[in-house]
Amino acid sequence: MSRFNKGGSREMPEMNTSSLPDLIFSILFFFMMVTTMREVTLMVKFDKPVGTQLEKLARKSCTSFIYIGQPIENLRSQFGSAHRIQLNDKFAEAQEVYDYITVERGDLAEVDKPFFTVSLKVDHHTPMGIITDVKQILRKAYALKIVYSANKPRE
Repeated sequence: MSRFNKGGSREMPEMNTSSLPDLIFSILFFFMMVTTMREVTLMVKFDKPVGTQLEKLARKSCTSFIYIGQPIENLRSQFGSAHRIQLNDKFAEAQEVYDYITVERGDLAEVDKPFFTVSLKVDHHTPMGIITDVKQILRKAYALKIVYSANKPRE
């Protein structure tokens, strides 16, 4: 008589999957933390001007961005090479800025409305007339807190 039973039915043991949800959750959490969501597809080319007294935005969530510059290379055949205003993901005329600001301010919570800021990201070759038109419309929309984007000077 043998001590070890070589005969009989052997089955494959079941795989323990109790830690699988923890592993998947960890991977999901990792990708959520590392990935940044694209907010706006830039349709204008802009080189920021150089500024000397620069500050970071305190509350970026309360900021609306207006991009002004020439259309990028692959859009120039469709829109020309004149300087254009970009609001979110579309080109707009200066008169449309008023409605854009009204909607953006309306989307904010009541406690955030006093911190509403408009950031102008403007190419340094843009004619001042376009910027003045936008600023006049911002004044009519009571968006009086305006910030200009700039780069630090090279040392």
